[in-house]
Amino acid sequence: MTDFRVLIVDDDFHVARVHATYVEAIPGFAALAPVGTAALALQAVHALRPDLVLLDVYLPDTPGLELLPSLDADTIMLTAAADPDSIRYALRRGALGYLIKPFGADELETVLRGYSRFRRMLGTPGNLDQASLDRARRSLLGTREPSAPGRPRSSTETAVLEALASGGLLSAAEVAAVVGVSRATAQRYLAALADDGSIEIRLRYGATGRPEHRYELCD
Repeated sequence: MTDFRVLIVDDDFHVARVHATYVEAIPGFAALAPVGTAALALQAVHALRPDLVLLDVYLPDTPGLELLPSLDADTIMLTAAADPDSIRYALRRGALGYLIKPFGADELETVLRGYSRFRRMLGTPGNLDQASLDRARRSLLGTREPSAPGRPRSSTETAVLEALASGGLLSAAEVAAVVGVSRATAQRYLAALADDGSIEIRLRYGATGRPEHRYELCD
């Protein structure tokens, strides 16, 4: 199984290594070797094709805000630049998120788990409706859809959870076969269970290079 690959761009090598350690500790993510300049970042993005770049503003050759539009990868800013102009500029230029230093492992994990949900929601087949798009955008803020406390599980939800409990890491098609529903129905229930935190989503890359979503129960 292959995780989301994350490139950290920060000129402070010690800080970059700490952030890489944070990333490695999050299931579903893997940190590439950090780089410390804009030039090396461009080379790494071209050669390694990371899923996500964590980008600092203060780089020795080109500021991260100027580099941002040139990066052909999803990007989240990790920086001490906290002025409103920098934040607005980064979001206007396409940054998916903005995390202000200093921060701890838990804060970065919240951001990356939100990114993982965002990628999953935008990776489902077919077009999104407005509600689905709004949920995907909210996921980038680390928020989940609220679930009603004590809400009873439907029989299909229960069957999906039981399939994952007995089968481990399964695809939507495998869950559908076990439960006896269509793949589209299985995906709908799996998405809802992931949103309320009952299950986790992992990515597995096949021979074509396209990631397959697989599902497992949360610990």
